[in-house]
Amino acid sequence: MDPIETPIDRLDDAERPAALTGTRRLAVVTGASTGIGYHLAQCCADHGMDLIIAADEPQIEAAAQTLRTEGTTIEAIQADLSTPAGVDQLLAATRDRQVDVLCANAGRGLGHAFLDQDFADIEHVVETNVTGTLYLIHHIGRAMRERAEGRILITGSIAGFMPGTYQAVYNATKAFLDSFSFALRHELRDTRVTVTCLMPGATETEFFDRADMLDTRIAQEKKADPAEVARIGFEAMMRGDGDVITGWQNKLRAAIAMVTPSDVLAEQHRKMAEPMGGDAAVPSVENEPRAVEEK
Repeated sequence: MDPIETPIDRLDDAERPAALTGTRRLAVVTGASTGIGYHLAQCCADHGMDLIIAADEPQIEAAAQTLRTEGTTIEAIQADLSTPAGVDQLLAATRDRQVDVLCANAGRGLGHAFLDQDFADIEHVVETNVTGTLYLIHHIGRAMRERAEGRILITGSIAGFMPGTYQAVYNATKAFLDSFSFALRHELRDTRVTVTCLMPGATETEFFDRADMLDTRIAQEKKADPAEVARIGFEAMMRGDGDVITGWQNKLRAAIAMVTPSDVLAEQHRKMAEPMGGDAAVPSVENEPRAVEEK
C-alpha cells in the first residue's frame, strides 16, 4: 500500500518548516535596514530562516536587533554593496554556508535632472543597482545552480516600464533589473533555482526624502505599505513565480505602459517627478541632488 501524501510532503525543501527538516535555511537580504528590505528579512525570519542582512548604513545593526527571535541567528553587515569589496565582505559572512534564499533588494535612487546631478552620484546608482547586484547574484546563483536548489528575489520596479524623466538613471537601472530577472529565470528553467522579480510602485519608505524628491507630485501621492509589498514579494518567491507587481493600480499602470508610446510615458513621468518649482538648471548647495539607498 502506497504511503499517504500529506500537504507537507508536497513542499520542496525550501518551503518545509525547519523543525521538519532538521536544519535552518539561510537567507541573505540586502538593503534590509528599513523599508521593503527590512520587511523581507522579517518574512524570512518568520519562515524559520537564519539571516545575513546588509546595508550601507549603521541602522542595519538596529534592524538586526529588532528582527531577532528565539532560535533565529541574524548577522548584520554594514558594507558598500556598490563595490566588489563590499559584496565580498557580505559573501565572506556566509562562511561558505549554503544560501537558500537571496533577496537582492539594495538599490539607490537619484532625483532631479540628469545634467544637474553629480556624476559620482550617477555612478553610485549604477554600481549599486546593477553592478553590485549582478556580482552578488552571480556568486550566490552559481552555488545554487550547482546544487540545483535555491530562490532568488530581485527587487525591480514598475519604474522600469517607463523613461524616467527627472529620474533617468534610476528608471534605467530598474528597466535593466526587470529584464535581467526574466532572462536569468529562463536560463535556470531546467534547474530547481527560481528567480522572482518584485515590481512595486511608489512605497512608503524614506526613498523620496533621501532622493530630495519631496517636492514632486509622486512624493505627495498615497504610497504602498512596505510590509505588504514585502509580503507579496516573499510569497511570490516561495511559490516560484516569475514576477509580481504589487497593487491593482500598479498593475494597471504597467499594462498601460506596455501599449503607450515612450515619448508619452516620458512626458507623464516628467509631470510626476519634476520638482514643483520647475527645473532649476543649477541646484542650490543645500538642494543638491544626491544618490540615496532605496529599500
